[in-house]
Amino acid sequence: MERTASTAAWRGRTLRGVLFDLDGTLLDTAADIARALNRTFGERSWEPLPVSDVVRMVGRGSPILIERAAASRGHTLDAAGQDALVERFFHHYGALEESNESDARPYPGVAEALRVVHGAGLRVAVVTNKQQRFANSLLARLDLERWVDVVVGGDTCERRKPDPQPLLFACESLAIAPSQALMVGDSVNDVSAARAAGIPVVCVPYGYNEGQDARSLACDALIDSLADLPALLWDQCPVP
Repeated sequence: MERTASTAAWRGRTLRGVLFDLDGTLLDTAADIARALNRTFGERSWEPLPVSDVVRMVGRGSPILIERAAASRGHTLDAAGQDALVERFFHHYGALEESNESDARPYPGVAEALRVVHGAGLRVAVVTNKQQRFANSLLARLDLERWVDVVVGGDTCERRKPDPQPLLFACESLAIAPSQALMVGDSVNDVSAARAAGIPVVCVPYGYNEGQDARSLACDALIDSLADLPALLWDQCPVP
């Protein structure tokens, strides 16, 4: 079977687009997030957090990350205090890119999966709770943006995942119906958003799922890496 948009399907339903989460699905960004967070904490002489702890706090956007991280160090934030820390976190996170300190890398199989999916004519969106400017910058630096048609960040819509709004906005931007889309993610937020949007969801087990085992997620399929995705969409057809 030739890999084209017209032959891509999910369980008998024709697909026209794939929506990907970013952190923990396409990219390993945990070290960068922890570094920016700890530099923010350092400005207040708060104890740093190990990357392993930060990973368990990632998933619902930067304000929630800051709230969880501060609480883990015994600090309760009011709205103004949280906003101030989020602003400093964004400053330090952006500075990692500007100073070439970023350690973010694609997971194995990501570039090839994006190339195959986009090259076959399917529309591709990245839907993330990370700010859109940071998502765009990472995709450009890692040479992945050429296979992405739309980026929906945590500040693009009024609401973030696990609300379905960002996924529905991505479908609208791609000019496809939710029934023609597939979501690929790593967390309960991705599953919840996809379910609410009426979009099937495939998960990878290696990402950031707030300390939960990804194998417990109520997704439609679990794949070991993005390299396995094309086989799901084109039923084991040979690589061109």
